[in-house]
Amino acid sequence: HPYWEAPLLVQRLCGICPVSHHLAAAKAIDQIYGVDPEDLHPTATKIRRLLHFAQVFQSHALHFFYLASPDLLFGVDAPVEKRSVGAVAAEHSELARKGIQMRQFGQELIKALAGKKIHGITAIPGGVHKTFYPHEREYFLTENDTPSVDTMIRWSKEVVDFIKDYHDEHFNWLDSFASYPSGHLGLVGADGALELYDGSMRAIDSQGRINLNDVHSDNYLKYFGEGVEKWSYMKFPFLRHLGRQEGWSRVGPLARLNVCDSIPTPRANEELKEFKAYTNGKPNNHTMHTHWARLIEVLHCAEAIRELLNDPEILEHVERPKVNRRPEGIGIIEAPRGTLIHHYKVDEKGSITKCNLIVSTTHNNEPMNRAVQWVAQNVLEQQDEITDGMLNQVEVAIRAYDPCLSCATHAMGQMPLILTVLDHNGDTVSEHVKDAL
Repeated sequence: HPYWEAPLLVQRLCGICPVSHHLAAAKAIDQIYGVDPEDLHPTATKIRRLLHFAQVFQSHALHFFYLASPDLLFGVDAPVEKRSVGAVAAEHSELARKGIQMRQFGQELIKALAGKKIHGITAIPGGVHKTFYPHEREYFLTENDTPSVDTMIRWSKEVVDFIKDYHDEHFNWLDSFASYPSGHLGLVGADGALELYDGSMRAIDSQGRINLNDVHSDNYLKYFGEGVEKWSYMKFPFLRHLGRQEGWSRVGPLARLNVCDSIPTPRANEELKEFKAYTNGKPNNHTMHTHWARLIEVLHCAEAIRELLNDPEILEHVERPKVNRRPEGIGIIEAPRGTLIHHYKVDEKGSITKCNLIVSTTHNNEPMNRAVQWVAQNVLEQQDEITDGMLNQVEVAIRAYDPCLSCATHAMGQMPLILTVLDHNGDTVSEHVKDAL
């Protein structure tokens, strides 16, 4: 395929976060097109950033309100029919209503910027395809059939308060469940602030010591390797200088808040200070605190969206710069679930000859397996029979990472899943099956 098709094609990899793949590919294709970030028209950059904030906002809202909240509100041992957004809507209607409308806001903003909610056409090599018009901007600044961005900020703050109150009541469980020491990886700006669209990579260990800093997309291969295990279809990324066994890291909301020094919007930054104070400035390795971190990012995205909507430059017409095509391009972005890397090479005709993607869930392959190991050792070990509640605790541990896997769907108990417990000889001790329709 010609290189300019990549941002359109790769969106089909994921129906939940197509914008992330679209923009990561676009950043890589910009380089092949011959355009560096500083050469991109400022309006094009701001439209892309606005699109990305809308994507993270709606994706985080989807995960928390639709997938995570049933576990928190009803407990991991609740009947399977209660562990769904339908039960949340029935018993916590106001929370569910706000969650649905928050996701709708993000989706409508994506549609305005990209032409449609899924698989849009915004980013093209060296710029953007569509102008953002005044009447479109006004729609999101004012109250109408979709609440305004000011309402989104207020609701986002309310849901952060909700998770903090929940933590105060359930801290023993939230602080311990599926938790383990780990490294953390994410993008930060030049000032060390949280950066979702651009920036350089920073990695820290479980104590906060810097393992990697100020690494840009063009030399990621120097620092990252990918291991292979015969029992997994996914690879295992790691920092080369630490090796496969010690060089793995978490990515995503928890990791991003651990590696950054600040958040560049005021309300979210105040929440970050409280978040970091809970662990006395040390990295937060509590897996279930990922939900807390995710909601702080929701607040940050809402604030950032308002800033960009009020920026007069967002409405300007975009012209693409002149180009000098190159044979290779690499784009890195923070997808909702974590650091996403797109790497392409092209021939003299501009056809893609090589493509390598390291997606967020791949980075979290080792961390998710560690979480499952924790449940196996602390919940399943020495049990004669596996119950549905025990099985759900495996799902809860994985679901904190919001992976692009079937275990994250929370499909009203219809998800097919087999949990097998083996003894030290590899013989089956117990097995629990959850059938699909």
